[in-house]
Parts: sequence; C-alpha cells; structure tokens
Amino acid sequence: MAAARETLPPGTQVGTYRIVKPIAKGGFSLIYLATDDDTGEEVVIKEYMPKKLARRDRDRRVVPAGIEYAESLHHGRKLFFQEVKALASLKHPNIVRVLAFFLANDTGYMVMPNERGRNLGAYLRERKGGLSTSFILEVFIPVLDALALLHRRSMVHLDVKPGNIHLRHGNMPLLLDLGAVHPLNRGRSHGGQVITAGYSPVEQYFRAGQVGPWTDVYAVGASIRTCMDGRTPQPAPERQKEDKVVPAVEALKDRYPDFLLKAVDWSMSMEPEKRPQDAEELLVALLPHLDDPHLARMREGGAD
Repeated sequence: MAAARETLPPGTQVGTYRIVKPIAKGGFSLIYLATDDDTGEEVVIKEYMPKKLARRDRDRRVVPAGIEYAESLHHGRKLFFQEVKALASLKHPNIVRVLAFFLANDTGYMVMPNERGRNLGAYLRERKGGLSTSFILEVFIPVLDALALLHRRSMVHLDVKPGNIHLRHGNMPLLLDLGAVHPLNRGRSHGGQVITAGYSPVEQYFRAGQVGPWTDVYAVGASIRTCMDGRTPQPAPERQKEDKVVPAVEALKDRYPDFLLKAVDWSMSMEPEKRPQDAEELLVALLPHLDDPHLARMREGGAD
C-alpha cells in the first residue's frame, strides 16, 4: 500500500504540466511548482488530496484511504471541481487567478500563476509581530476588498490567515487557498469543515454552527491581531470556556491607533451577530482612515 499523502515525484507529467517539486501541503491538497510544457512558464498546481481521506496507489491515482472514506472522497472531489469553476470567474487583483482546472489520476488539479514574493505568515514568524499600522492597512484593505467580492457572490473563504496571504512586490497582497472557498447557496453554510486554530471562530468548529461572511471577518481580525502582537490568538473554543484574549484597545493602546484596535476587537467578537456582518462593513469602517495625515507620513517614511 502506498504511503498516505505521497506527493508526486519531480518530473511527473500531469496534463500539459511537469512537476518540478512539491512546495506545500494543506488539509485538502498538495501543492507543487510545475512548468507548462506549452509555454515554458512556471505555475503552481494544487492537487485535491484530502488528508486522512486519501492515499496514492501504485499508478499514482488518488484513492480512498479506506473503503469507509470512498463516498466522502468522491463528494469532496465533485465539490472541489464545482467550486474551482466558480472561482475561475472571479477577477480581482488581490485574488489568485485560476489559469486552468483539469481531472487526472482520479482527482482534480487547479493551476495558478507562480507569483514571486513572500508569505505573510513566514514574515510574521521572522518579525515576531509589531508590524506598523501603515503596513497592516496596506495589506488588509486589499484583502478585505477581495473578500467583499466573494461575499457579494455569496461565497465565503473560511481559511483566512497570515499563511494564506502572499505578499508581492510593494507588499501587494494576494489571497490564497481559494480551494477552501464555500458557496453559501449549496447547502454548505454550516461549520465543521476547515479549521485553523486561532483564526477560525467558534461557529466553524461545529456542524450546527452557522458560518457566513462574518466568519471571514473574525479571521481577518485575528490575522491583524497576530500582525500586532506576533502570536496566534487563543483558539475560539478555549475563548468560549475562558476568554484570555485581552481586548486590543487595552493590550496595544500605546502602539496602535484607536480606530484600528476597535476594528480588531469588533471583528473578533465571539458572537457572530456582534461582528461586522461582511468584509465590506469592516472595509467601510477602515477606509476613511487611509487619508489620516499621520499614516501618510508613516508611509512616506518607508514602513515595513
């Protein structure tokens, strides 16, 4: 039996692409650097291969890890295909583009451009927080604008976190891992799906939880908080039992402006109805502060 979650070896041909090397693993996918045989360009390919549900057989096909997982794997693959098709229709400068999607090895493959830059999560680990107000706004205003488009299309991302934000030249952000996106009009509006401790609000942990645009808003607030104090916030289920998250307006009042601290606390409210109800509501609250002369001086001074 092949090892679970075995990556495709370098040189493997998949469609019109040749695998160069594996570069990342997600809960539902394996991610590779590859080259396009037709153009010679480098691309990133995401292979649908959910952890625990799937393994690779001798012919490199993605098959159920056990017979009890067959139905779940088939259902997930079908949804992955449907959702990527929907995402391919999204055009936004801060949402990763879907170049192609195809089926092979009994699974699905999503092809994206290989964008040069750095990962916000990795950058945070190096810097240990303390990122400037101007840097935070420079990154998260475009991210919120991208999420606002998803929310207007009745979609939610459900896995917003620093590790899913790619920083291109000039800190222009790119929202990644759109394979986790869930259309709300397909009966998938309940929790119990993708979880990232510290960034997923409590409703995401339970099947009965009602997820929606407000779920992404919590994750944005938690991501900004991490940029400020350099550590992942307390996981939501633990907060529900004993909330140890000191409000940002208290913990960070000497380091960041009040409007930003209030926005973070608002976004990270435990009760969904007490948060901004979608990305646009939070965006509208933050946008007026971009014209703040103090922030303009910070930007001119070369923040982060």
